[in-house]
Amino acid sequence: MKKIRLFLFVLLLVSQNRLFAQNASVIKWQEMENILTDSTDRLHVINFWATWCSPCVKELPFFEQLHQQNPNIKVTLVSLDFVKEYQKRLLGFLERKQIGAKVVLLDETDYNSWIDKVEPSWQGEIPFTLIFNHKKNIRRAVMGELSSEELQKIIDILLKH
Repeated sequence: MKKIRLFLFVLLLVSQNRLFAQNASVIKWQEMENILTDSTDRLHVINFWATWCSPCVKELPFFEQLHQQNPNIKVTLVSLDFVKEYQKRLLGFLERKQIGAKVVLLDETDYNSWIDKVEPSWQGEIPFTLIFNHKKNIRRAVMGELSSEELQKIIDILLKH
């Protein structure tokens, strides 16, 4: 009986980890542009970040919580990590941190060619968050780290539109 309980416990742990096991898609600018022009009637939160950016890592749980608790909000985490570290660094990081939100790794190292296309006022620092709903003409850019409270306040204000 103890062996069965132990087996069930281990099975439960493994299955919970698989819920968060993440595959990040490696994308080019054209696919990123499709994400940025999403025309669904949902609020879309896009966070640009990297595993080597301490403020980025600090705020990731807030975006994951938003993803978990509000299915009416689309959350996309855009990693700016190096593609060569995709398998070793990024996927392991996502699994350890139990990130279930959509993650894409943007494979475009010429930042000057696309940063202005994301947001003209953005200078390229991360973390950077873009929140929009094109159908309701809502768009908000936030440069720098967000606290959980700041993120929630912005979401609440934008959802009232």
